[in-house]
Amino acid sequence: MQVVAVQSIANNKETPWVNKLNSQARQSAADRAWQSITRFYQNCHAKIPEKKGFPRFKKHSRSVEYKLTGYKLSDDRRKIKFTDGFKAGEFDLWCSQKTLVYYSEQQIKRVRVVRRADGYYCQFLIDVERQEYYKPTGQITGIDLGLKEFYTDAQGNTVENLRYLRKSEKRLKKAQRRLSKRFCQGNKQSKNYHKQRIKVARLHLKVSRQRKDKAIKDALALVQSNDLVVYEALKVRNLVKNRKLAKSISDASWYQFTEWLNYFAKIYRIVCVAVPPHFTSQDCSVCGTRVQKTLSTRTHQCPNCQTVLDRDHNAAINILKKGLQYLGNHLNASTSLGIDTERSRSVNGTVGQTETDPNA
Repeated sequence: MQVVAVQSIANNKETPWVNKLNSQARQSAADRAWQSITRFYQNCHAKIPEKKGFPRFKKHSRSVEYKLTGYKLSDDRRKIKFTDGFKAGEFDLWCSQKTLVYYSEQQIKRVRVVRRADGYYCQFLIDVERQEYYKPTGQITGIDLGLKEFYTDAQGNTVENLRYLRKSEKRLKKAQRRLSKRFCQGNKQSKNYHKQRIKVARLHLKVSRQRKDKAIKDALALVQSNDLVVYEALKVRNLVKNRKLAKSISDASWYQFTEWLNYFAKIYRIVCVAVPPHFTSQDCSVCGTRVQKTLSTRTHQCPNCQTVLDRDHNAAINILKKGLQYLGNHLNASTSLGIDTERSRSVNGTVGQTETDPNA
């Protein structure tokens, strides 16, 4: 059915550019479209309470993916030439040739050309097993994600929340105001409008890259310094429904951080556990007494055992305890079923979470 649909689009006179594209690139685009449609219907049948993910229209100029044909790399991996009907020609590769030299052409499975606000980028999918040397540290920790501090661990250490969007708001407002003034209702937009639109897009792209860079560095540092990391399984989609905190929550980029945390946990073969966040800030980490607090109350004071701790530090200790309890139950269940727990740990370094590269 997919092949017939792709062939009919290629022969359609209204879309002549499709016929110029490499056949495998056409098939790859059809595969991604079909996956999004299938996912939408699966969500509809599952009757999930959130949005079902109806496929959105995307411009054909956003990206194109080649599999094994349609491109050719130079011997020194410094240039790439596209050989399909578009006749785009040959392009220089920047910052990638040193890495690509180590891989043969047989290992490069796909090449994706992606358009960003500041130019075009080539993404290479390489078939290679990534192995990192890891020396056990004997350390375990739990982390409480927050807005005041990005996270607080069970030892009381904190990582600053840099708030990249908040810091860029002044420049963004100024750039968006200029863009709004250059917009002409009902007319073709001027070149100055499109120049300003690109400036606004680049500012947003910079914020996005800053968030990603920080998420990668924080996740990698956490994985390299601990043998066990426990964190809260927060439902960010529900949290951003709070209009007063939605921008701050999105700016913190918790979901991206946890995705990279799980990815590096698999690469370095450590255990990463997500636990339910219920009452981690309310319960006392020493005696277990539930002490009700508002969001503005930043200090935990237990009336039963007189413990005084920072609210986030107390929550991080509770999160670590929940993770250890979960692992204890998992270990007991595995032992009773006769499962090799050492093999289970080495294969499933991340418990109950995705194990794919967040960039994929």
